[in-house]
Amino acid sequence: MAGRFVISEDGQGGWRFALVANNGQTLAVGEGYPTKVACVNGIETVRRNAVDAVIVDLSGEEL
Repeated sequence: MAGRFVISEDGQGGWRFALVANNGQTLAVGEGYPTKVACVNGIETVRRNAVDAVIVDLSGEEL
């Protein structure tokens, strides 16, 4: 089973999403969106862009 995007109201009249792994760990949280439709669009943007995203480490430390 793949991870899931969870949409919720943020308590300030906006919407947020979280990317949650199968084990329940939150992996990422999106910014606040003014509408649920905008939140879903944010999820779709992450889906499109994360597929081929590279890691850019600006810390200067070796892994």
